[in-house]
Amino acid sequence: MTLQTFLVFDSAVAQNGSDEEIKIDSSIVILNALVTDKDGAAVKNLGVDAFELHENGERQTIDFVEPQSTPFAAVILIDVSGSMEHRVSLARSAAIRFLDGIRPEDQVSIFSFHRKVEKLQDFSNSKNLRSRIFDLKARGYTALNDAIYKAALELEERNEKRRAIVVLSDGEDTRSGVSASKALKAAQRAHATIYTVDMSLMSPANTRRRQNQQVLKKFSSKTGGTFVATPGGVQLREAFAEIVKDLGVLYTVGYSSTNQSKDGKWRKISLKTAEKGFSVRTREGYYAAKKK
Repeated sequence: MTLQTFLVFDSAVAQNGSDEEIKIDSSIVILNALVTDKDGAAVKNLGVDAFELHENGERQTIDFVEPQSTPFAAVILIDVSGSMEHRVSLARSAAIRFLDGIRPEDQVSIFSFHRKVEKLQDFSNSKNLRSRIFDLKARGYTALNDAIYKAALELEERNEKRRAIVVLSDGEDTRSGVSASKALKAAQRAHATIYTVDMSLMSPANTRRRQNQQVLKKFSSKTGGTFVATPGGVQLREAFAEIVKDLGVLYTVGYSSTNQSKDGKWRKISLKTAEKGFSVRTREGYYAAKKK
């Protein structure tokens, strides 16, 4: 993905783009939020009164806060394009590590992507999926945006309010028919938190690598997720273990917006805790529904 493409992506996310509009209904807004203390440890057992929420600067009433014990649905996207050659085995090992960490009530689906997106496993709580990902081989181009878009559509149909997309890639899209902004909007509509794990080879002078990292970072930051750099796959298993841990301590926060206008505009969200010294990580906002 070129720098020009990335700049278009960044602009389109902040305002209405030329792509087909994908909007979130403004009546119920779902946020997945991680609360940490000054030492970075997850803060647990908070209720509705512990949070303060604003939309475009206006205070909102929180309808519910679901605890960390609620189940999550996640889609793992494994890049098996030609640029991932010699690192696919590491990606496979990391995916297995992720499956080892899920709880019985959690549901995980697995896709691989190269020039096309392929479902390896539908949503399941089974940890015995090794055979389905054992034969993965690197080949072809990279349809990163298409993969995120398809994962978002899959998650939108799920009953779980806590939803995540875990992307394992070097970040270079060379094939997608869907733009980065459209893929991101689909993820926002599905209330999905995106975690991106960069496996590109380390090279300080590699401008393309830095550009690709910025794309992965944008997907994560705008949905309340995290970006993890694992150059060449170093410490990849540890990174996936941290993501599973992160998913297990998220709060699910829901509210009905006081602004019921179906104007299709971007609405900025600010979620904080009444207790000082705590940090909250969640998505930046959403697009209101638009009149048909």
